[in-house]
Amino acid sequence: MTSGSLDSADAPASPTKARLTVLSGPSGVGKGTVVAEVRKLFPHVWVSVSCTTRKPRPGESDGVQYHFVNDAQFDELIAAGELLEYATFAGNRYGTPRKPVQQHLAAGRPTVLEIELQGARQIRDSMPDAQFVLLTPPSMAELRDRLMGRRTEGVPDLEARMARAEIELAAAEEFDRVIVNDDVQRAAAELVGLIEVVSG
Repeated sequence: MTSGSLDSADAPASPTKARLTVLSGPSGVGKGTVVAEVRKLFPHVWVSVSCTTRKPRPGESDGVQYHFVNDAQFDELIAAGELLEYATFAGNRYGTPRKPVQQHLAAGRPTVLEIELQGARQIRDSMPDAQFVLLTPPSMAELRDRLMGRRTEGVPDLEARMARAEIELAAAEEFDRVIVNDDVQRAAAELVGLIEVVSG
């Protein structure tokens, strides 16, 4: 993948400017599942596709869940200033392409970033007018069960993710709203309500 492939946004024309919503939460909390439901409930929303240096999981496709890049390509994106934010998580790097986000917001389309705490803090520094939402699990025991159910991490990685989750959840006061993901449909509907309020 070349960095140029990140520039196309296909944003609809509109004279208004929408607000950005940043969704964060610990690994395994269900951010991707909730966002997929949000897309069904509110098709007008645009969800940014992040870049990552991690390998695709079964069922993932380049340009859909992530733009999958190698370390050299990621370095090029950073050097060119093409990432709005970037962070390292579980040994892999993740970043948000800048231009598509800017284009969709300028075109008046409600935009969602699904990113980790490190990236959310960077966005708060550069785009303080964004809305920041933390997605939390019903309990730490439930989060552990979800991570184990993915069968993508060994025990050391699982424990590292749980420890990081404790840190991320302790940062709840940094967010504008907190949504508990005890039911995907309910959590998604609550998030859509927040997006509609700030973008209406």
